[in-house]
Amino acid sequence: MRCPFCGNVDTQVKDSRPAEDHVAIRRRRFCPACGGRFTTYERVQLRDLVVIKTNGRREEFDRDKLERSIRISLQKRPVEPERMDQMISGIVRRLESMGETDIPSATIGEIVMESLARIDTVAYVRFASVYKNFQAADDFEEFVSELRPDTKLEE
Repeated sequence: MRCPFCGNVDTQVKDSRPAEDHVAIRRRRFCPACGGRFTTYERVQLRDLVVIKTNGRREEFDRDKLERSIRISLQKRPVEPERMDQMISGIVRRLESMGETDIPSATIGEIVMESLARIDTVAYVRFASVYKNFQAADDFEEFVSELRPDTKLEE
């Protein structure tokens, strides 16, 4: 593994342990050339996934891109990082176990929305605003009204 600080290719593993509910391995590394310390994660990848965009374009599935979008929607929300990591790993496992290598982006978006709805409604609305491409405040109002239980009073 190349050192991110000096570029040395001969780094040493100082500690390895399971991470993310035993679906990844966390390795603490040390560079003897510059003394730098850094962490790497190793995950099992069942198959190479390809995302089919709405315009028909194909691109390789990027776990980091999924993680960034979820972290943005959960920013400043009371959700523990471990819970977030578990959710992301669960989504990736679900995608990999679908049996298909080509997955429409809409399917990924729906799975993410399902997962976010279970842990934080604000993050769910944030993600939906980008995923569903809200253009005006009315779009938010309509979406949020669907989340609320009927509170109409009988007169």
